[in-house]
Amino acid sequence: MATVSEAIPAALQPDVDAALAWFNRDQAIPFEVTGILDPDDALEQDSPRELRLVLCGGDRCEQRSFRVVDTGDGREIGFLGGAAAGDVSDSSEKQAELDPPPGPRRNWLDRTLDQHDFTVVLFYRGFW
Repeated sequence: MATVSEAIPAALQPDVDAALAWFNRDQAIPFEVTGILDPDDALEQDSPRELRLVLCGGDRCEQRSFRVVDTGDGREIGFLGGAAAGDVSDSSEKQAELDPPPGPRRNWLDRTLDQHDFTVVLFYRGFW
């Protein structure tokens, strides 16, 4: 079972920031990183590094896996498996969990309850 951490290790922060900026360039609503899966595994890797991030934006959260290569002049970013930034059809990277990952709906429920009379939270086949 993967370990999900809300805290991004300082050594990974530049790679995480670069992956987030790369991902957000094709998104209508900006996403933020709310967690990382198996940060210790990512810390053990040199370039290229594999990052599995929990990204939330608007009313949706996704787990996306990135390949980050330090080129010396910057970073080359891509999805693991070569999916396009807007392609959410590849569910093989998403991990089912019995509990929602920590932090993915930060403040979402509070904002939603203020806007509506009731709110439905759906859990389907291990995905929140």
